[in-house]
Amino acid sequence: MHVAHLSLTDFRSYPAVELGLEPGITAFVGPNGQGKTNLVEALGYVATHSSHRVANDAPLVRQGAARAIVRCAVQRDDRRALVELEINPGRANRARLNRSPVSRPRDVIGLLRTVLFAPEDLSLVKGDPSERRRFLDDLLVARTPRYAGVRADYDRVLKQRSALLRTAAQARRGRRREPDGPGDLLATLDVWDQHLARHGAELLGARLELVEALRPLVATAYASLAPTSAPADLAYRSTLSTGGDTAEDEEAGEHGSSDTQTLSTDLGKTLEERLRERLLEARPSEIERGLTLVGPHRDDLILGLGELPARGYASHGESWSFALALRLAAYDLLRADGGDPVLILDDVFAELDSQRRRRLAEIVAPAEQVLITAAVADDVPSELLGARFDVAGGSVSRVR
Repeated sequence: MHVAHLSLTDFRSYPAVELGLEPGITAFVGPNGQGKTNLVEALGYVATHSSHRVANDAPLVRQGAARAIVRCAVQRDDRRALVELEINPGRANRARLNRSPVSRPRDVIGLLRTVLFAPEDLSLVKGDPSERRRFLDDLLVARTPRYAGVRADYDRVLKQRSALLRTAAQARRGRRREPDGPGDLLATLDVWDQHLARHGAELLGARLELVEALRPLVATAYASLAPTSAPADLAYRSTLSTGGDTAEDEEAGEHGSSDTQTLSTDLGKTLEERLRERLLEARPSEIERGLTLVGPHRDDLILGLGELPARGYASHGESWSFALALRLAAYDLLRADGGDPVLILDDVFAELDSQRRRRLAEIVAPAEQVLITAAVADDVPSELLGARFDVAGGSVSRVR
């Protein structure tokens, strides 16, 4: 798989740009602030419908424009697909495939698969659990696009259930009356519990399987990047095992045990049954706090180095190696599913020492397509020399 053409209209800093690309290695070189990352961000958006830099779509639209359009021609073997996304902040986005509208933008997810390395990846190790949950869920969707729907359904139910809990909490504190009596509130919560347990169990089960698949790949990738460091490992911590005590409430230094085997086999109960039980147990606390305390939205992926958690104990270099190992493992997993994803290295080499820079370059060089951004040409390792575009002053020009 490779991107054959990228077209942008009013995306970030670009009023318009047309860019032909080829398999192999391509570097976008230019001073910071000139738009290099905007180009690869657009490709990442086509693949995931989200940005690795911002949480919402508004910054993606050029100042003064009403919308942005990203068109991407994806070549896979002898087939080419033209994917078009229209980004409309505050309104529904729209998508087209081969010039024909599709009913939902998420229907084009999976046509382009990317693995993107960026300085922001350090938050996978040092940041909040939400960063690691997003990593897992984005990878789930990349492997099996239908999980975009599962994820959306879960988020929708969570929003509705949490709103009901906030109403109940405010009523208990005397700030407002319950619209219905206590019996109606409990009955309504029972219904939302069923929906949350059903969608949550599907998402949780997929995450558990994914973590098991990633564990050996992460260990191997980390060992290649940091051969003298303690071995890397992954563990999944769920609110099903912590009884509602969540990763957000725990100290960063705690190293939880893995739930990847026990959750799926505990007492012969399904994940959906266990979620319903935990929701019922947590209900008094949830009504008191006005929050949904049980479910995949409160879980965490625990990164370990030897016997210690990486968060809070890993050095800067070890943290970078772990973040890179997660991305390399994702790449290996997607490649094993069939076809190389497009590898994007956004200003990564400037953050690495010479040893890690060389090791990463050797690992990614054989990929079908590698797209690199760098402030100066010397930041690109010699193992990754190929086509080059200079980016400056809002223009992108190929160096012959």
